[in-house]
Amino acid sequence: MFGPLPIAAALLALPLAAAAQEGESAAEWRQWGGPGRDFLVPEAAGLAETWPEGGPPVLWSRPLGAGHSAIIAGDGRLFTMYRDAYGEGGEGPWSRDERVIALDAATGETLWEHAYPSDVQDFGQGAGPHATPLLVGDRLFTIGTNKELNVFDAATGVVVWSRDFVSDFGAPPLLIRSMIKAGYGASPLPYGDTIIVQVGGPGQAVMALDQADGNVVWRSGSFLVSEAPPGLIDFDGEPHLVVFAGQAVHGLDPDTGEILWAHAHDAGNDFNFQIPLWSDADDILFLSSGYIGGSRAIRLVADGGVTRTEELWYDPQLRFTFLNPIRLGEFVYGTSGQGATAIMTATRAATGETAWRERGFSRASLLHADGKTLILEEDGDLTLAVLAPDGMTRVSTTPLFDTRSWTAPTLVGTTLYARDRERIVALDLGR
Repeated sequence: MFGPLPIAAALLALPLAAAAQEGESAAEWRQWGGPGRDFLVPEAAGLAETWPEGGPPVLWSRPLGAGHSAIIAGDGRLFTMYRDAYGEGGEGPWSRDERVIALDAATGETLWEHAYPSDVQDFGQGAGPHATPLLVGDRLFTIGTNKELNVFDAATGVVVWSRDFVSDFGAPPLLIRSMIKAGYGASPLPYGDTIIVQVGGPGQAVMALDQADGNVVWRSGSFLVSEAPPGLIDFDGEPHLVVFAGQAVHGLDPDTGEILWAHAHDAGNDFNFQIPLWSDADDILFLSSGYIGGSRAIRLVADGGVTRTEELWYDPQLRFTFLNPIRLGEFVYGTSGQGATAIMTATRAATGETAWRERGFSRASLLHADGKTLILEEDGDLTLAVLAPDGMTRVSTTPLFDTRSWTAPTLVGTTLYARDRERIVALDLGR
């Protein structure tokens, strides 16, 4: 039976949601998911209404390497992570080093690069690194496959400080259950003067570290960590840290780590990849997992100074795995499925009602800007579409990549940056 968890049970699990860095705009993309960690860019303008027959103009394209880290952008630079792969299509054997790279956003030229040792894990579904870097001010924060946190001067690539979650904090070396050894994948979150990270181990599922020196500000929870990025929401006038992992979604006080509320969600095999989608218009949090987890919506309720959760609906057949859906107005849009094919689905967040389904997609990452939705499928096709409660219009589609693309794209102004397991590309989507 699913429902609100008592606080005692919450100490056995993990948190997640969305909030923009101060000063971040549509001209930057400093964290996973963009300005609001939700793949919505409300300030975007100037995108073309349609694309030429051959697709949007390619500004530049260059080899990169394997990995699922998304592309971060700020101050005219791009940042991502990769690992050299010596097989076709990003397959193994793989290098035992990971690399953090800074590129000139206009040309794709390498500005600096930093390599560090990182053991190969079970990369049968694609090599790490999996987590996305975080850019805060002039510092770049990265976390590697084996829980290696490095902090760089973003302009020079000089390491400012580093932490190894395993050797420094005693965290277990594997991210999730022992038969799944793909490595760490939860992208860090900025909050005040801290970064919030999933670590793992008794009493330290989640930690807040001082951005200046990596000292521990607080630690909380004894639950299994996941690959779902943590996030922030505002509810009842207070910030809540939301982390989706193990058998539940949890809300924490981001200043202290105190667990404020929790709601059960059995993802099955601990496959929590999605950041829950929040709307302060109705206080609804939408959760989804692939495989056997399904989707559910809960509402947060303020009750005499305590936050409780109220389950609205659960659908075991609606399954968003690791490629992100989006929420627009009252509806959640995304590709539901767990095989080679998926169905684009519009779901009313408050009721779970399916408004429509559209076939002809593989699993895809969605990004919404300037009234349009960009859909990057795992098979490499990129589509410009208009999504609405009464249906979707596919405006233009172009083949972009030849290998599997599980990395969400990045939009900076009218330039789209995307990667697969071999290349990184910049496209001009402007009018």
